[in-house]
Amino acid sequence: MWLDQLLAELGHCGPQGRAALCFLTEQRVKVSLHDQPTAARWTAFGNIQLHPRYAKGASDAPYPLSLIVHEVQHLKQGVFTALSGFGELNAWQTQFSFLKSLTGCYHSDSQSNALITELMSLSLNGDRKVLIRALNLMRAYAGKGYRVNLLPLTPLPREILFFISRR
Repeated sequence: MWLDQLLAELGHCGPQGRAALCFLTEQRVKVSLHDQPTAARWTAFGNIQLHPRYAKGASDAPYPLSLIVHEVQHLKQGVFTALSGFGELNAWQTQFSFLKSLTGCYHSDSQSNALITELMSLSLNGDRKVLIRALNLMRAYAGKGYRVNLLPLTPLPREILFFISRR
């Protein structure tokens, strides 16, 4: 099966790939295909679903592998962080760092590559202005259907404290 081959290939993709595969194995994460509005997602049951359009041959594997690494990062983060702009920035940076390690670039399209290059340059320090910029870059890359703007900027407990204290 294609997914089995993809996951086996993940183990041959450097330290990040091996770490992701180890996490999938240890946590018994099921990876499946599911038609959805995004390229991939993690579920409340701790599984990962890829959009069927990524079920292609081995030559197309780097991007689907990077999607798995992205979703593994979310599963490692926990729900509050994964469901925040901070968590998305962390997962996108993890994904594209991994993709660049496999392909030598973030994206073959120059406009998309420029968006991701800027996203990769952003500090993961929780600064609200940086997170707003990150979400705008993500939407520019993924399209308006990518509703990352509906997430709180920081993990929900921290976001609540911010609105109470304004710090």
